[in-house]
Amino acid sequence: MPEQRRIVQEKVEEVENIGKLIQRFDIIALASLQKVRAAQLQTLRKKLQDDAYLRVIKNSLMKRAIAQSENKPNLEKLERCLSGSTIYLFTNLNPFKLVLLLEKSKVKTTAKAGDIAAFDVVVPSGNTGQPPGPIISQLGAVGLKTHIESGSVWITKDTLVVREGESISQRLAVVLSKLGIKPVEAGLVLRAVYDNGTLIDEEQLEISLDKTRTTIKEAHKFAFNLSINSAYITPSSIEFLLHKAHITAYRLSVNEEIPTKKTVAEILKKAQIQMLRLKARLDNVNENTQKG
Repeated sequence: MPEQRRIVQEKVEEVENIGKLIQRFDIIALASLQKVRAAQLQTLRKKLQDDAYLRVIKNSLMKRAIAQSENKPNLEKLERCLSGSTIYLFTNLNPFKLVLLLEKSKVKTTAKAGDIAAFDVVVPSGNTGQPPGPIISQLGAVGLKTHIESGSVWITKDTLVVREGESISQRLAVVLSKLGIKPVEAGLVLRAVYDNGTLIDEEQLEISLDKTRTTIKEAHKFAFNLSINSAYITPSSIEFLLHKAHITAYRLSVNEEIPTKKTVAEILKKAQIQMLRLKARLDNVNENTQKG
């Protein structure tokens, strides 16, 4: 078989295989391969082997497979996300569960120039384990104060060298690497997800667990207050509603002087107090009358 025909045949078979994956799974997720290490990708494949099938596919072949696919509504929307070096994740997992799995799979790694710090990076004071030499000027260039002790270079105090979200310079990347500090989180970040006809973009896929917890707590508090104020019975509110109803009934019985086994003593006490007040007023009137 001529080489050109063989290549064409391989592409045809590849498109057919991609088409089978598209039909087999409900979810098609895209992630950029930029700055993802091969070793980390291999580890990720193992972690997700029971939940997702990962495959690097040329965008041109993916477009052909999309064009040939049937029974997948709005699949063509995915085409506008096909750019750059891309890895595809085929799965039946909830897209947001997949996001959380990928977030947990991230690993800390050494920085290169231009990388973004994943957290505030503080270089701790102490022995660097480095002998005196060029390292002193390198540390000084990134704001680290040093002194020499027992033949080693020591950092004088804990120092913040880069904040979360800031770019790491070439100088700082070299220093952090020598100190064994890994300020970058490497992992797959989903660019888009096709979910049974719906295209979810990167911004919609962002999940903050702390923010989500806070939102759920606020929603629960609002729902609980609404249930209490509207006397709508739920398993969570019935105890409080009964307590509220008991207090309301008790106050009504006492204020309207409708005696019950539980309120008769309070009503008699209230009547006694009113009687004593009235007696005091009458005694005062009689006393004034006698003086007049």
